[in-house]
Amino acid sequence: SRKMLSLSGLSVALALALLPGPVEGLKEGECEVCVSFLGKFYESLKDSNANSADVEKELLKSCSDTKGKENRFCYYIGATSDAATKMINEVSKPLSYHVPVDKICEKLKKKDSQICELRYDKQLDLTTVDLKKLKVKDLKKILDEWGESCKGCAEKSDFIRKITELMPKYAPAAAKARTDL
Repeated sequence: SRKMLSLSGLSVALALALLPGPVEGLKEGECEVCVSFLGKFYESLKDSNANSADVEKELLKSCSDTKGKENRFCYYIGATSDAATKMINEVSKPLSYHVPVDKICEKLKKKDSQICELRYDKQLDLTTVDLKKLKVKDLKKILDEWGESCKGCAEKSDFIRKITELMPKYAPAAAKARTDL
């Protein structure tokens, strides 16, 4: 029947799309912020029939909650209020057609290489890390990631105290594990 035919044509196209493409694809760990953020975002799109306008709205909403490197990513694609460029439809449109996230990131990379230069900071395991062994710069970074600052902190011990104080709010599992140490 004709319907079967068009369906098998589609599944061939789909299979081709999923096959590892030519070597110019993303290398391991390349565009990690793009791939990870859009991956999580795509999972969060409950209504998978969302059109690109809906996707764009959701993306703007997701981006308004981002911090750190994900916020930079949102800035680069024009999904933050202070962004200079507007490439957001380069993301929302293909996502609404269920284009694989790494393909979207690969395309974005061609438009703006900075997008793929974003790397997550190595995540410290707050459950086990010895805060006293960290540099003040790293302690500040933990607070930054939480969107907090340490006003009036001069000594390393001030930063450690602040982190320990805020940990139950931002890293409850870690805080709990630490009290068990």
